Amino acid sequence: MEKGIYRTSHLPKRGMVLITDGVHPLMIEGFLQAGFDCDYRPKISLADTRAIIEHYEGIIINSKILVDRAFIDQAVRLCFVGRLGSGMEIVDQSYAAEKGIVVKSAPEGNRNAVAEHAVGMLLALANHLRKGDREVRNKHWDRAANRGFEIMGKTVGIIGYGNTGQAFAQKLAGFGVEVLAYDKFKKYFAEGNNYVKEVQMDDIFKYSDILSLHLPLTDQTHHLFNTNFTSKFSKDIIIINTSRGKVVHTPSLIEALHSGKVKGACLDVFENEKPHTFSDNEHKMYDELYAFDNVILTPHVAGWTVQSKERLAQIVLDKLLTSI
Repeated sequence: MEKGIYRTSHLPKRGMVLITDGVHPLMIEGFLQAGFDCDYRPKISLADTRAIIEHYEGIIINSKILVDRAFIDQAVRLCFVGRLGSGMEIVDQSYAAEKGIVVKSAPEGNRNAVAEHAVGMLLALANHLRKGDREVRNKHWDRAANRGFEIMGKTVGIIGYGNTGQAFAQKLAGFGVEVLAYDKFKKYFAEGNNYVKEVQMDDIFKYSDILSLHLPLTDQTHHLFNTNFTSKFSKDIIIINTSRGKVVHTPSLIEALHSGKVKGACLDVFENEKPHTFSDNEHKMYDELYAFDNVILTPHVAGWTVQSKERLAQIVLDKLLTSI
């Protein structure tokens, strides 16, 4: 759909919704049918959103919009916030609740996409697919140097057993791996299935060959993966991060890649995801990270599929319309 204002034919009208990112058309159509006008501005900046938010009853956001206390104070008419995804560190939920603002997200909307992406990155790393593809395109034929390894028989440790952690564990069920999972806030989550074993963090450190992070960004998880953390693993590991970039301390990861403590990394998220804002030190740091052949990189797209775009829109829409 084109950017612009879409007006409902329903009377009485229920207000105006600002949509700040690209969404499946079903979301706009659903709001219109429910009596809301929609202002569709998928390229709007945070600054421009702040400047006009006082005029809207609802807002749909993705990661670029920070709904903090100051934002909420400006949003004097705001009744609801819809988050297209799972990361809720961008919304001050407690203050929103104080103001009577309904906040809904859709972690179940892209969990399958994230899980498939994580498996794909792992297999690409294990089988040197990026390197092999590049060499063949350059008419360089080196089978021996591109011999991969199988993940069958490995132990995969998952930290965070929410929507994406669970989906990733399920995807691994047919690969002949042992899956161990730890979640600080959940217990007995492995009961009734045979594809994951609930363990303590010490077991993740002791047995994991491959580590996959499925964590929100909080004060407790910020830079969780650092030099002290990696030193606790009994084996040299492969790390997969499809959660939040700042869960991993990048200099520590680079150090571990150099030492071999980390044998490979699959990264869809980064501490700074805006290359045009890199400082001189960040340019050097990321150039060093990007130079590793045993690192697979993607631009925060694990949850971005054709299907997840539709699913996210439908789930957020349904949750909001049943709550407001």
